[in-house]
Amino acid sequence: MSFRIEEKLFVRRENLIDFKKFLEKKSVKQIYHPRIIKSLYFDNINLDMYTDSKEGLTPRKKIRIRTYPKEEDKKIYLEVKNSSVEGRFKTREILDKNEFNQKKTSGILDNQYGLCFPKLYVSYKREYSIINDVRISIDNEIKYQDYKTNITFTDDNIIVELKTSINKNLDELVHDFPFQRIRFSKYCFAVEKLYNFN
Repeated sequence: MSFRIEEKLFVRRENLIDFKKFLEKKSVKQIYHPRIIKSLYFDNINLDMYTDSKEGLTPRKKIRIRTYPKEEDKKIYLEVKNSSVEGRFKTREILDKNEFNQKKTSGILDNQYGLCFPKLYVSYKREYSIINDVRISIDNEIKYQDYKTNITFTDDNIIVELKTSINKNLDELVHDFPFQRIRFSKYCFAVEKLYNFN
């Protein structure tokens, strides 16, 4: 397991072109072509993952099953994002279709949150790039869909995320990317919109 730093930036849609120009001046390199990501998020009956994320509690986690619907890569990935006092890390395993269907039906048993069932889909278009040891992703065209009702809504937000080693100097990261930091979770935002949480 390798811990990492994750920082999210607030970039207005009308400022996206300027942000990309800023990256170009820093000799940004594309590391993967833009692609659509679709994730199915799981939670327990009390939505404790949502609550822990909103309150910033540790340890906490998010459980999702991720696919890339328009890519040649048809693999299905079970991902668990862990946040602890030491940092953040992600585990990932490949599921076959039968395992995927079984987890959608029977749920996923987690040692912290108990039995978790599918709650909602989040899909978006992601652009990938890197500057030195900092990976930058830009998420656009974000959509949320309730798993049971299929109620769907779109999100005009643009989410920029920086990911780097836990050994990176945080002051240096802030200096290199002088933009407003935000705490934002697509899953939490979707829960609030779909379930009318305040």
